[in-house]
Amino acid sequence: MEALKLFFTDYTLQVVSLGSALLGIISGVLGSFAVIRKEGLLGDAVSHAALPGIALAFLLTNSKNTEILLLGALASGLIAAFIILSIVKNSRIKFDSALALVLSVFFGGGLVLLTHIQKIPNANQAGLDKFIFGQASTLLERDVNIMIIMGFILLTLVVVFWKEFKIVSFDPDFAESLGFSTKKVNILLSIMIVTAIIIGLQTVGVILMSAMIIAPSAASRQWTDKLSIMVILSAVFGALSGIIGTVLSSIVDKLPTGPSIVIVLSIIVFISLAIAPKRGLLWRYIRDRKNHKSINEYMILSDLYNLAMNHKDHFHSHDITVINPSMAVQSKGLKELHNKLKSLKDKGMVVEVNNNQWSITNKGIDAIENQFKGRENK
Repeated sequence: MEALKLFFTDYTLQVVSLGSALLGIISGVLGSFAVIRKEGLLGDAVSHAALPGIALAFLLTNSKNTEILLLGALASGLIAAFIILSIVKNSRIKFDSALALVLSVFFGGGLVLLTHIQKIPNANQAGLDKFIFGQASTLLERDVNIMIIMGFILLTLVVVFWKEFKIVSFDPDFAESLGFSTKKVNILLSIMIVTAIIIGLQTVGVILMSAMIIAPSAASRQWTDKLSIMVILSAVFGALSGIIGTVLSSIVDKLPTGPSIVIVLSIIVFISLAIAPKRGLLWRYIRDRKNHKSINEYMILSDLYNLAMNHKDHFHSHDITVINPSMAVQSKGLKELHNKLKSLKDKGMVVEVNNNQWSITNKGIDAIENQFKGRENK
C-alpha cells in the first residue's frame, strides 16, 4: 500500500517509471526479433560499443546534453553493428567471435577515452559514467518525451513492416525467393534494434542493456509459439519489470534502479522457465513422467501379448513373475509391475484371473496390434 501511495503522489517516481516502462516495451518488442534471428547478443556488443561514441560526442562538443551524447552513442553503435555483420559476411569468423572482438575493442576504447576526459583540466565530465551502469533516477520529463517519440517511431515501423520482419526473421531464403530485399530489411531491423539499445543506456547502462533486449523475449518465448503473442508478452514483461523495478528502488534505500529492473526481469524469466505450459521445466517433468508411465505400461502389455500369442489359449493367465521377470526380481520392481498391471486393468486391457495371475483382453490385443500397424504405416 505504501508503494502504491508513493507511486501516485511522487511525480519524479512517475516520470522515471514511465521512462522505464517505455524502455521495457521498446526493448521487448524489438528484442523479440533479435532473439528469433539468434542475434540476441548483438545488444550486448552494441551497448558496449556505444561508450566511445558518448565520449567522443562530449570531446567534440564539450556538452553533456543527453540528445548529443545519445547521437554519438547511436553513431558508434551503428558502426559496431555494421562491422559485426560485415565480418560475419566477408570472413570465416563466426557471429559470436565477431561480437566478442568488436565488443572488447569498442568498450576498451571507450574506457580509454573516459580516462582521458577525466584528466582534462576544467572538463565538465561529471556524470558521463552513468552511461556505464545506468542512472534511471536522473531521467527528466524531456528524456521521457524523447523516449515517447522514438518509441512511437520504432513501434510504427514494426507495424508497417511486420510482414517483412516476420518472414525475414524465420526464413530469409524463402523471403528472397518471394522478391523481398532481405538485405534492406535486415539493415532496417538492425538500425531499429541499435536505436532501442541507445534509448536505454541512460536507464540501465551499457552493461545491463543486453538483458533488456534478451530477457523479455526469452520469457515470452516460453509461453507461446506465435510471434505476435510473443511480441505482446515481451512488451508486457518489459513494462512490468520497468515499473516494479523503479518502485522497488524508490522504497528500498540505496537500491539502484537499473539493476532492480533487471533483477525483476530475471525473476520473470525464471518463473517462465519453470511453469510456462508446454515449455516450462515443471510441465516438461510432468509430461516426461506421464510418457515414462505410458511406455512402461505399453512394454508390460506387449510382454503379456507375446506370452498370449505363444500359447494355444490366447487368454490363458500368466503369473506376474513370468510377465516381466527382470522387474519381478526385485521387490520394488514387483510392486511397480503390479501397479502397472492394475492401471492396465482399469483401462480394460488386462484382467486378473486369480491372485497375481493375469490375462490379456481383446481390448489389450487390439491396442498392441494397432501400435504395430501404426509403425508399419510410418
